Amino acid sequence: MTLALFLVPDLGSGPLLELAGPEAHHAATVKRLEVGERVLLADGRGGLAECRAVAVGRDRLRFEVLSRTQQPAPEPRFVVVQALPKGERAELAVEALTELGVDEIVPWSASRSISQWRGADKIDKGLAKWRKTALEASKQSRRARIPLIEDLASTADVLGLVGDCAAAFVLHEDADASLARQSLPSRGTVVLVIGPEGGISPEELVALQAAGATPVRLGAEVLRTSTAGAAALAVLSVAAGRWGDTV
Repeated sequence: MTLALFLVPDLGSGPLLELAGPEAHHAATVKRLEVGERVLLADGRGGLAECRAVAVGRDRLRFEVLSRTQQPAPEPRFVVVQALPKGERAELAVEALTELGVDEIVPWSASRSISQWRGADKIDKGLAKWRKTALEASKQSRRARIPLIEDLASTADVLGLVGDCAAAFVLHEDADASLARQSLPSRGTVVLVIGPEGGISPEELVALQAAGATPVRLGAEVLRTSTAGAAALAVLSVAAGRWGDTV
């Protein structure tokens, strides 16, 4: 059985670690962790420690550190520009992308996005929800690195990102090229642009191509914006060798 993972601010270097606050409450009252049980503690930046519980309280737990490892940042780095989906599909997209190994998600206010974050309060609320979803999905999938959720991006921001990366692809139903047939760089950043429910506008597509993005498609089917990114990320993960034999 896979060990449960909890997040700590820092893994330190000593023989013991403490878990406090909401994470401790979740471990003690929801997971009902008992003395002697083993868990994983992660700092969200690649640090991972296998530990054994030696003291359990409602708001604080103490662990004996059995081992520490530092997982290197993967290369190439995958950044998904996700046009704002409507309703709960936004959280579904972030959750799936996180579980599938994305390194960074950039929320994009595309011209045809049905959902728009207008005003500072709505932007802050939207970003907080995406970041919380990414954190929870990281724990669920036992990730030692929590993906970065960037600030809300305009189309100009996205064009700058595309122009400054090692490779960029934009999913489009009319594209001739297959994503599965694309060559990936061994290092640097790979940007994947996912449009909204209404599709990427012709003007946005032309601008993305001019900035260096290659239009690609996955197959004959047209996927929802909330699932297209996850499907494309899976293709890229196989191509980059992130997924493969583990024996």
